[in-house]
Amino acid sequence: MHILDEIVANKRKEVEKLKPLSPVERFEKKGFFWEIASRSLVQRLVGGESTGIIAEFKRKSPSKGWFKQKEVEIEPVVVPYNNLGAAGISVLTDEVFFGGDLDDLIQAKVVTDVPVLRKDFMVDPWQIAEAKAFGADVILLIAACLTKQEVKEMARYAKSIGLEVLLEIHNEKELEHICDEVDMVGVNNRNLKTFEVNIDTALQLINNIPTNKPAIAESGISDVETIVTLREAGYKGFLIGETFMKEPDPGKAFEEFVAKLAK
Repeated sequence: MHILDEIVANKRKEVEKLKPLSPVERFEKKGFFWEIASRSLVQRLVGGESTGIIAEFKRKSPSKGWFKQKEVEIEPVVVPYNNLGAAGISVLTDEVFFGGDLDDLIQAKVVTDVPVLRKDFMVDPWQIAEAKAFGADVILLIAACLTKQEVKEMARYAKSIGLEVLLEIHNEKELEHICDEVDMVGVNNRNLKTFEVNIDTALQLINNIPTNKPAIAESGISDVETIVTLREAGYKGFLIGETFMKEPDPGKAFEEFVAKLAK
């Protein structure tokens, strides 16, 4: 079993266990952020007022272990992201494999004013309602985890409750998952089955992404030169996590990276 298959299988069990405890109606009635208008990542990416970087808070990864343990507060990390030009902030909320949780999501939302992406393995519309209730502005749908019909239906539901949708693809075949209901298309340079990274993936797929859906490059971005290359190819956004999170002070690392990008 590949790691992605293991993660998705675990996620399905997790969701089935939690759904009866918190039905969607509960999120609609008690979710603090349910009635609040979402912040737009699309506008941040196409408006030109940000760096285009979607800075990620990720506590650990299955391949590299812990970056920041549970006792590390999220605020000192995401506030510099927010203040220094991040287009948005991505928060990994999977606990078993990535060490995150919904508390990280809600904390990121209340101390920032840029769009917040809930990054998780979405397998059920229930998770989308949960994301809205806990402060997400954007949700991630991973083509490798879902059928084309599931992407369409889940994206439609997300749009109906005011969330933007980022569809993540990894190869040419998954281009078929792009539909009218998704707002942005991310190309993950990391093979989710082997965790190998190759930025050529993004360069090869960019010309097949509809121009009305901002393209976001994900994974394998560790230097300014790579962003320049991807931007020239047509990418509007750049999701970066480990480059910052592996440093003792991720906020400082982000500041230094942005300073280099501005030169």
